[in-house]
Amino acid sequence: MTIANDLPSDLADFRDSYIQLFGVMPPLPGAKFDAIAEIDPESLRLAEQQRAHAFYSDVFDIKTTQLILFGMLLHAGVPAAKFHALAARRAGASWEELQKVTELAAAAAASGQMNNGGSILKDLRANEQK
Repeated sequence: MTIANDLPSDLADFRDSYIQLFGVMPPLPGAKFDAIAEIDPESLRLAEQQRAHAFYSDVFDIKTTQLILFGMLLHAGVPAAKFHALAARRAGASWEELQKVTELAAAAAASGQMNNGGSILKDLRANEQK
């Protein structure tokens, strides 16, 4: 099966939402639809309902959602960050916005390690001074 053409209409709508968002079907979600739609369509349906609930809300617009996802995935080192940067651009994000998210991800990574390291050093020093 290849990105299932014979999906129930609700699963086809979920599948099509990826193409609308990214302009293409990314490989991992495509594989998910190819395999899980046949093996356990209800599991796929539940996962896609949760995704749709998170990705398409009245709290953030699509551009903001995609910028947030780009930053989160970039920080985590997940290759899918590229697709969310693409989706953010398609939703109107500027190069400056994408760069700022990149800077935020880098700063969050560095400051998290610096904060954690500082805390460890503080505890070690306090224990040595006892």
